[in-house]
Amino acid sequence: MDETVAMPDTDLIHLRDVDTLEFEATVLAVDGDSVALDRTAFDPTGGGQPHDTGELAGSRVVDVRKGASPDGDIWVWHALEGAVPTTGARVAGRVDHDRRFALMRTHTAMHILCGVIWNEWKVPVTGGNMEPLSARMDFEFDPVPEGFATRIEQLVNAEIDADRPIRVEFLPRSEALLDADLIRTKVSLIPESVSEIRVVDIVGLDKQADGGTHVRSTGLVGRVRVTKVENKGKGNKRVRVENVDR
Repeated sequence: MDETVAMPDTDLIHLRDVDTLEFEATVLAVDGDSVALDRTAFDPTGGGQPHDTGELAGSRVVDVRKGASPDGDIWVWHALEGAVPTTGARVAGRVDHDRRFALMRTHTAMHILCGVIWNEWKVPVTGGNMEPLSARMDFEFDPVPEGFATRIEQLVNAEIDADRPIRVEFLPRSEALLDADLIRTKVSLIPESVSEIRVVDIVGLDKQADGGTHVRSTGLVGRVRVTKVENKGKGNKRVRVENVDR
């Protein structure tokens, strides 16, 4: 790793404004084909959501990850195909819209799925993962109700048709820990060093502490199709879904 610039955590532009796809930033450090930036609109891999792609300083961004700085701060590293800028350089970045929007649709669909399953059966989610326009989520069912796949597909698409607004807010940790909905989604498991909690609220349906990207309302998800329900062991059922256009 070459010389670094002393800076705090990378500023994650997309957590406040998901529509900003072009930005300028300063290179904090270089490590092989990867650069850390002082600010970025690229969403790094995390929480089951894969990274954005795009261009940075004229090179292709092929991977985005969080990592610790020499001082222990959290920097976002961008792996590049092509020329790598030097530490201290001012660079321009652009996020691929199509991949970002597909991931936003998928992530929001997952929150809708969590919401309808909790509201209908009071069953929590235990894990999940996604790719653009397809995803899986695990739930504590044993067994699943009769007609489960058809029922959840109906419920999810009804919430999409309702076009519920989606709000993002930042709450002090002490306030977030008092919210019954956030306690249900295990906000208490977020490290105590995190003093401010980012909350994604599908108004009237689902509220979760979340660090990913989402569409502005459920109507932008498209449609959701349940492709498979799998048995992953006692008390654990996996739901596979895909997003399709209307």
